[in-house]
Amino acid sequence: MESFEILCGIAVVILALVYYFLTSNYDFWKSRGVRGPRPIPVFGNLKNVTFSKISVGYYLAELYNKYKDEAVLGIFAGKMPILIVKDLDLIKDVLIKDFSTFANRGIPVSNKADPLSQHLFSLEPKRWRPLRTRLSPVFTSGKLKEMFSLISECADHLIQYMEKVVSENKPVECHELTAKYTTDVIGSCVFGIEMNALSNENSEFRKMGRKIFEPTWTNILQIRLRLMFPRLYELSAYVLPQTEVTKFFTRVVVETMDYRETNNITRNDFVDMLRELKKHPDKLDDIDLTDSLIAAQAFVFFIAGFKTSSTTISHALYELALNQKIQDNLREEIEEVYIKYNGDLTYENIKKMNYLDKVFKETLRKYPPATLLRRESTSSYTFDGINVSIPKSQKIWIPVYGIHRDPNIYPKPDVFDPERFNEEAVQSRHPMAYLPFGNGPRNCIGTRFALYQSKIGLIHILRSYKVETCEKTPIPYVHNPKALILSPKDGLHLKIIKINRP
Repeated sequence: MESFEILCGIAVVILALVYYFLTSNYDFWKSRGVRGPRPIPVFGNLKNVTFSKISVGYYLAELYNKYKDEAVLGIFAGKMPILIVKDLDLIKDVLIKDFSTFANRGIPVSNKADPLSQHLFSLEPKRWRPLRTRLSPVFTSGKLKEMFSLISECADHLIQYMEKVVSENKPVECHELTAKYTTDVIGSCVFGIEMNALSNENSEFRKMGRKIFEPTWTNILQIRLRLMFPRLYELSAYVLPQTEVTKFFTRVVVETMDYRETNNITRNDFVDMLRELKKHPDKLDDIDLTDSLIAAQAFVFFIAGFKTSSTTISHALYELALNQKIQDNLREEIEEVYIKYNGDLTYENIKKMNYLDKVFKETLRKYPPATLLRRESTSSYTFDGINVSIPKSQKIWIPVYGIHRDPNIYPKPDVFDPERFNEEAVQSRHPMAYLPFGNGPRNCIGTRFALYQSKIGLIHILRSYKVETCEKTPIPYVHNPKALILSPKDGLHLKIIKINRP
């Protein structure tokens, strides 16, 4: 009996110590005068996010509305404190005014366990700054003009593919349809490779694209482990082999660069920019330019370029199917520009499609691909006006989805209204009220490219087809809580009807 009581006592002590360890810093925000929901051991405030019952972006939007009068909120991921910055002026401080203090995204990079994580989106400031400077010229307006014919050619292939799909007279899943198109665009414009996602159902690149974003428990656990236990995740490299995706992209990038070098091929595209970096590593401030680091930059442009644009096009088609008058107005503008310029669609002509621009901006407001922005302080910092101080390495989350759905900023936020982005309305809003591509020095480097490949694809589709809802169209929209980027739970099925031109 005494032995049993001793064992019970030891168990109680161990449980008490574990509980203390898990909750020892749960007064972190309270001691700083920052409000927030009460955390629970192990999960902090992210239990439902951890079990994929709700996406993190949607959860932050719930908190955004619940604590509507607070400039900042404090939550916990496990026992790690995270500051949610809601106030638009403070967001401007983080993203622009005091950028040097928040230049880090705070996303762990795993050189060994996940070599492709060493990309421009996640890299720490030391490697990010020189790489960003050297890679930015690929996405100038001049470069886009050079790529225009390549993008248009892919859009023509999309219409040819749609002829076959529409002839089957079945609902079309637009998410997959547009992903094939953007995969081919990225292949042609960025890598100089024919990826053939539209013409070949077994395209390796489309297969890899699905693998990267497929919300399997393996993928979800891998991401959570890397974010919450980066050291443990890095150690996993010694026992787990490299993934199929890592091997594939590293091989493709290295082989493509070697082939061009051997055959003296120059395309002045993204791969050639990487070749130049490899030839002149001295321009990168002593950065060790390994094959993995080079492949990682190509990898991030592939995943960001095809996924964000394909979801944006499919979300635009969804809203146009729900709002036929807007669809008619947009098609009318497209036809007017075609007639005015004798059917010659150019980079400059697309810039003159003002209503098209409003439709895309409103699509990105309702459906921002990245529902939050992440930053991490590189030193201690005190926010102006609210007297809240944070230590070095403090995680910051900015609730993009919550801001975009704030009725005080966008009245009736669930209504799709492109006129929210007429010149007068835009001027009346805070510049941080619209953040689909982030803002400041660390905004999305490929924003202009993403918009143009999306616009060209949509223009081609609407000139040839009308989109309508059908029995499989999700009304209302249901998001996939497991998805890395804002996506529909079971796809976006629409009825697509051929337009018979005179």
